[in-house]
Amino acid sequence: MKALVTGGAGFIGSHLAELLLRSGHEVVVVDNLNSGRLKNLEDLINDPLFKFYPVDIRERESLKECFRGVDWVFHLAGLADIVPSIENPQDYFEVNVDGTFNVLECAREAKVKRFVYAASSSCYGIPKDYPTPESATASPQYPYALTKYLGEQLVMHWAELYKLPAISLRLFNVFGPRSRTSGTYGAVFGVFLAQKLHGAPFTVVGDGTQTRDFTFVSDVARAFLTAAESNLSGEIFNVGSSNHYSVNRLVELLEGDVVYIPKRPGEPDCTFADVSKIQQMLNWRAQVSFEEGVGKLLDSIHDFKDAPLWDPETIKKATAKWFECLAEPICS
Repeated sequence: MKALVTGGAGFIGSHLAELLLRSGHEVVVVDNLNSGRLKNLEDLINDPLFKFYPVDIRERESLKECFRGVDWVFHLAGLADIVPSIENPQDYFEVNVDGTFNVLECAREAKVKRFVYAASSSCYGIPKDYPTPESATASPQYPYALTKYLGEQLVMHWAELYKLPAISLRLFNVFGPRSRTSGTYGAVFGVFLAQKLHGAPFTVVGDGTQTRDFTFVSDVARAFLTAAESNLSGEIFNVGSSNHYSVNRLVELLEGDVVYIPKRPGEPDCTFADVSKIQQMLNWRAQVSFEEGVGKLLDSIHDFKDAPLWDPETIKKATAKWFECLAEPICS
């Protein structure tokens, strides 16, 4: 197949592009390099089955040219991070909602055979049930989560109305080599690995007993490929590890001193995916254990040498808007 990956120079997208090439597919990557990096594609760039287009998904006319002859579309491009989404919601709607609309329309016009969307488990907000099934009520807590959920609703609507063969994957706490380190304070692995490299203490939120469904990136890439190879459409699947792990356990594996910072409002104490649906319908399950995944990250720790070094004071400043908006009913 000829597969197009939006956001393919990013963390998950670059791993997916590699897997697709290894599986014998032709790969087209579309990325505006806002957060993606060409370095993530350095092992692919000379492959005759690989093409890269530095295109922004907000520019539909330029985007159309990238869809010629495409069979599969994997839509991973988007803006991440909580704090910037609170501060600049317009950017998030333009990229995560309008951009998704553009990708869908290009895919529809190109009559692609499969469309797989990277949704976010943040759509669940603070769930009532653990493990959390796909049927749980969506309750986004901030614009990033909302815009990713709205993008998913567009994908499902196009699948129903226009018969675009589409699947949405709700990803839970993906980690692994090439984790994104740019942007405002966010992903725990980028923060902790930079701190470890500099011999600084790990900034643990709350008491560290909160748990996350950490899912290794190679397993996530396999989920995308498995979804594309299926004949299903209009389905939403959780992608998780079948377990959840405390931040304290992560710190134990990374080994280092700890400093505790205030718990953040709007964050769940636990994320834990019910993955029975994807196991039953796609025969997919995670294969990389949490401990094995952390070990692989430590092997590539020098990739994080340029990541920003965060401490309690800089984190406090960076997340001030987060506390203001989510702890109070009114945000100005």
